[in-house]
Amino acid sequence: MTDQLNWIEKATDIPAGGLERDRAATPAELHAIAQALDILKVASLSTVYRINAIAGNGYRLRGTIAATVEQACVVSLEPVSGKVNGAYEVEFFPTVDVKDGDEEASILEGTDVEVLEHGIIPVGRIVYETLSASLDPYPRRPDAQFNWEDPKAKEPDKVSPFAALSKLKPDD
Repeated sequence: MTDQLNWIEKATDIPAGGLERDRAATPAELHAIAQALDILKVASLSTVYRINAIAGNGYRLRGTIAATVEQACVVSLEPVSGKVNGAYEVEFFPTVDVKDGDEEASILEGTDVEVLEHGIIPVGRIVYETLSASLDPYPRRPDAQFNWEDPKAKEPDKVSPFAALSKLKPDD
């Protein structure tokens, strides 16, 4: 569970037909998420999700996020606004068996599988992780230009300590 987005659903509260919710982060949650992600601002964050009971005493959480964020440009450090959209799907079971060598296969299958701890489905943590993974790793303003010059290139060539000695050497 994440401290920034403490949205949970109790497995005992999921009706037989499933549970569907539409949630939006509060201003305090948006501020905490921006600080935790080390970005300038999270202006909005909402999610629509559905939880259904599945075979094996498990639950499937499936949903989407939509967010408006502001990150620092990697070139100029000026604010760059952006929209983030992402989808998530996680299955929760009371116990999860991981066979040797199956870790890579389960990652490639697409659906994450986690342990259902204390009958709690941590929707907030999943939403936070989806947002984090969906952010642009290198936000850049369209007009940003990288103009770097080597400061050493402008300096005159440094005099070698042996230059004075070479003057003392007789010419042949």
